[in-house]
Amino acid sequence: MEEKKVLERLQRQCSKAEYCSSDVRRKALKAMEGDSEAASRIVEALVRERFVDDGRYAAAFSREKSSLQGWGAVKIRFMLRSKGIPDEIISAALEEIDPGKAERKLDKLVSDKARLLEGDPQKRLKLLKFALGRGYSYDEVEKAIDRLAQPRG
Repeated sequence: MEEKKVLERLQRQCSKAEYCSSDVRRKALKAMEGDSEAASRIVEALVRERFVDDGRYAAAFSREKSSLQGWGAVKIRFMLRSKGIPDEIISAALEEIDPGKAERKLDKLVSDKARLLEGDPQKRLKLLKFALGRGYSYDEVEKAIDRLAQPRG
């Protein structure tokens, strides 16, 4: 496909949703049938014209995964790293997550799971594994489970 057409198509896609540079590079490489030089020029143009911004992408990804999917910082960091986002951008993006909202989300996840595990002798272990799998730190999970066990007053 012609480089200009690919650029225009990717500009339209990037104006509708956030993409990171590695995702756009993969799309450009496929559209250009493996021509990595052309794909690089396309990605550079998209970055230069601010259609693609890894910082903006990481911040949006972090907010969405934290608030909608209930992911913790550990999982979000891992996923962003797998997309080739630099650590300093990831750290800045994770700072945009509201810690209070994240804690409430974790509490709700643990509480909902605890109801399903009522009467299970391995309830605490299963809650730990569940929340750790969601990407929360051990300390965060332990505190959430302790809060759950406290009588409400």
